Amino acid sequence: MSTGTPAPASGRTDGAAAPDREPHDGTSTEAPGSTGAPSATEVLGAADIGRALTRIAHEVVERNKGVDDVVLLGIPTRGLPLAERLGARLAQVEGLAAGDLVGSLDVTMHRDDLARQPIRTIGTTQVPGDGIDGKVVVLVDDVLYSGRTIRAALDAISDLGRPRSVQLAVLVDRGHRELPIRADYVGKNLPTAASERVRVLLAETDGRDAVLIESAERGTR
Repeated sequence: MSTGTPAPASGRTDGAAAPDREPHDGTSTEAPGSTGAPSATEVLGAADIGRALTRIAHEVVERNKGVDDVVLLGIPTRGLPLAERLGARLAQVEGLAAGDLVGSLDVTMHRDDLARQPIRTIGTTQVPGDGIDGKVVVLVDDVLYSGRTIRAALDAISDLGRPRSVQLAVLVDRGHRELPIRADYVGKNLPTAASERVRVLLAETDGRDAVLIESAERGTR
């Protein structure tokens, strides 16, 4: 992805979102019309996620010829720990302090479904001390699905400053785009059915690292 704009503290969800917010991967805990518990298949384990993040970190360095002007903004919930892990890898490669690279971008108030679901938890937006003006902002998220969360993130960035460019890094691209948004860095392209749910589990939020595909058994009514 290559354009963008942030906002004041706001939030959104991800593949394993809290029940009071719509999962940003565009699916619910159970597939529509299901009556049984979803069955889950693990498609990425901890080692796979680690390798994917290391590869993305090297791609960010190569594409931007270093990270002197790079700022990573993680989209809560799970985009933030992923951004922190990427920041740690970049800092190790470039000999920098990870804290100078990583921030968070809450997009809640820029979502296009607030009229339907007005009650949402507002998250935190924090930008590294030098801000984002003239910087290369790399948005970091766990799952890219419809593209609507990223559209909201682009609107949010515009409230924070004017970056030189905006790039997008995601752990999983599951397809089914509704907007013309493409990731610059992808850990895993994962074709899915619209009725399936992609869940990203991270040690920081869930106690373990894994990516699961869930499909619920449909009842016969």
